[in-house]
Amino acid sequence: MKLVAELSMYPLNEQYIAPIQEFIDRLNRYEDLKVSTSATSTIVSGEYLPTMQLLAEEMQRSHKEVGQAIFVCKFLNGDKMSAEV
Repeated sequence: MKLVAELSMYPLNEQYIAPIQEFIDRLNRYEDLKVSTSATSTIVSGEYLPTMQLLAEEMQRSHKEVGQAIFVCKFLNGDKMSAEV
């Protein structure tokens, strides 16, 4: 089963751009993920369970490094989407 996740990260500190870029850069290192970034969010797609695990690990890492950060996430069943994201 495929997963498509749309994520936005909002670090709660004045220096917010670097932590966002670091999070996106880490996601792009995973060969099994397809990552597409826009001005307001990042769309990640891949196999459901491994993708959820990677996202959990990377969000936890960001919380450890940044402190407080808000993640807004939408999760879609990629198998039911008409076009590949």
